[in-house]
Amino acid sequence: MHWKAQLLMFCIIVLLVNLSDAARKGGRRKTKHRTKSSHRMIFVNPKRKEYYDNENGARIVKASHFDYEFLLGHKISFICAAKGDPRPRITWFKDGIELHAHPYLQITEWHKSHDHIKSKLEITPARQMDSGTYDCEANNKYSIDRRSFKADFGTLSK
Repeated sequence: MHWKAQLLMFCIIVLLVNLSDAARKGGRRKTKHRTKSSHRMIFVNPKRKEYYDNENGARIVKASHFDYEFLLGHKISFICAAKGDPRPRITWFKDGIELHAHPYLQITEWHKSHDHIKSKLEITPARQMDSGTYDCEANNKYSIDRRSFKADFGTLSK
């Protein structure tokens, strides 16, 4: 079995064991929310706050605007800066697929301090196929933060 499949199976098993332990110990709280026509149950995990609100967790502190209109043949640039301890790792995605540097795409990083990183994604020259949704993901051992950017090409108005 491929190591990635083994890792995925291990993570699923750990998740299921943790969920069953939490349910058995009463670690989940049931809350009813009423809507006009139905009832739904929401389960709140007490570990959620420890994960999402961890003071050392990765946090994106600066990012490009959500909508970006670019001109064909010009440069596309996205900026993402994050903080966390340990310093987060920034990963870029396009339409859900991780991006790596190639001749038309460059990723530059600056380690600003022991807990701060800045990353810039540049695509030049921009082509129609560069339209899509780009994501910047900051990740450290405590949490993950993500920002999305939508890029589409425009035309010059005369």
